[in-house]
Amino acid sequence: MAIGIIDMGSHVPDRVVTNDDICAWSGATHDWITNLTGIEERRYAEPEQTTSDLAVLAAAPLVADPAVQERLAWLFLSTNSPDQPSPATAAVVQAKLGLPALPAFDVGVACAGVIFHMALANALMRDDAGQVALAIGADKVSSIVDRTDKRTVALFGDGAAALLLGSVPDGYGIRSTSLLTDGARWENIGIYAGGARLPLTPERYAEGGQFTRMDGRAVAAFVLQTLPKVIDSALEKAGLGLHDIDRFVFHQANGRLLAGLGKKLGIDPERVPTTVSRFGNSGVASLPVTLVQAHRERPFQRGEKLLLAAVGAGMTAGAAVVTWY
Repeated sequence: MAIGIIDMGSHVPDRVVTNDDICAWSGATHDWITNLTGIEERRYAEPEQTTSDLAVLAAAPLVADPAVQERLAWLFLSTNSPDQPSPATAAVVQAKLGLPALPAFDVGVACAGVIFHMALANALMRDDAGQVALAIGADKVSSIVDRTDKRTVALFGDGAAALLLGSVPDGYGIRSTSLLTDGARWENIGIYAGGARLPLTPERYAEGGQFTRMDGRAVAAFVLQTLPKVIDSALEKAGLGLHDIDRFVFHQANGRLLAGLGKKLGIDPERVPTTVSRFGNSGVASLPVTLVQAHRERPFQRGEKLLLAAVGAGMTAGAAVVTWY
């Protein structure tokens, strides 16, 4: 048996944050936001909500059935905005979902998380057809952005999505994955204070050390240079070409960047569902949220071939080829 997506769900908060809000906070202009990001609005969670709360809202329907809980063997979670540095947010989600004891852990690869989760599930469960894994991408990025920094606050929003991964017939499911981390570029984007290297002192807090900082040009260059390579690698492992893929689902980093990537790959925009204009870049959630939305708007058909790809802080990158079941 192969491993594939057997169920999925998502949650985006109700609160809409418009470009008017971003302009008021940061001094950006509407033209600057639209021209550089292609984003019209994004969603923010309520102040009292945590990343684990968003994750639970996305994942709870997938594990409500006791029969699913009995088969659940793994819980993977990735986030840029953990509830706390330690313990893992996955453990908090496990508790809130009322799940039994099982391996539940965070995978610290930022926005490429769900691709890494798929590779993990494919490696860990292929020999046990009864197991299922819960793979969650969740972010409350609104809690880790400086609202006066137009380069980040214009981009990011909040959300969560979850995939239930389990056995599907041979010929379907995860056909291949390709993963990498280029640690030489780790300073391109991140939250640099709050760890052992730079403890979050009152002085660093006052300087905004708790917020996401990004070299936008360096990140864009990494996406355009590296993502095509991992996509080619995943396709080669699957024995397929770009022309064989029915739909491409990418991390929603930036609308203009997505358009540039599609142009570089020579992909018809009709084959690339997007949510970035409505939800912004919801971090780790953005790829699986887009996957769920694409399925809701035009359901995937059995045998349809999908390519999922994302880049995250670190810098990490991943691609997966999936035949829908």
